[in-house]
Amino acid sequence: MDLGIAGRKAIVCASSRGLGRACAQALALAGCEVVINGLDAARLEATAAELNKATGAKIIPVRADVATPEGQAALFAACPEPDILVNNNAGPPPRDFRELTRAQVLEGVTANMVVAIELMQKAIGPMQTRRFGRIVNITSGTVKLPQAGLDLSSAARGGLTIFLAGVARQVAASNVTINNLLPGAYETDRLKTVLGALAKRKGVSYEDAKAERIASIPAKRLGDLEGFGAACAFLCSAQAGFITGQNLTIDGGAFPGVF
Repeated sequence: MDLGIAGRKAIVCASSRGLGRACAQALALAGCEVVINGLDAARLEATAAELNKATGAKIIPVRADVATPEGQAALFAACPEPDILVNNNAGPPPRDFRELTRAQVLEGVTANMVVAIELMQKAIGPMQTRRFGRIVNITSGTVKLPQAGLDLSSAARGGLTIFLAGVARQVAASNVTINNLLPGAYETDRLKTVLGALAKRKGVSYEDAKAERIASIPAKRLGDLEGFGAACAFLCSAQAGFITGQNLTIDGGAFPGVF
């Protein structure tokens, strides 16, 4: 399927590995020029080379901490007026809520809510002027189905979701869409951290904790990164212009509700 975005320019945050990388690869395969981002310079350069080889697309690596003004400036220096923005950032490590300090709470809210808002503030004006823009935020399935220990991450991402619900309707007439992807269990470094904490809390092995998580998923498997990237690319497509303000849960059926 031709997504109608060949030649478009995209920024994908936190994309040297995991879900962000999957999204970057899918957009590159669709013909986009993609700015990828991360903190580990060696891994970032390797990812850029691998994505270029796999897709033939122009891949621009930008080592930057997107939580800082300097990092955000570096992203937009590499791509001043993106057509597509995929917001992604690591969540705070699992903790009992009673252990959280004020500084940790503020850091979590900044990383998983404020940063995405700041990046959209920079990108959205030119998108409206050109009458094309696609913004996808990678949040979490815990926005709908909270997990103990991930309270701060869920709250910050949930706050972003509510904040953007009204914004999405304000810019829809300019053919600018804002949607959220809510991943469930994918075999990423983030999941390994969560399962490791769960194993420690329950006094079981990591493999037992992983097996328990898989057993709780109706699909009886972890998510496929390529499929996640494809879902992101579709939300960024020309054909998805009538989809906005939505939360797409991709979790193998783990969320038990209808809406």
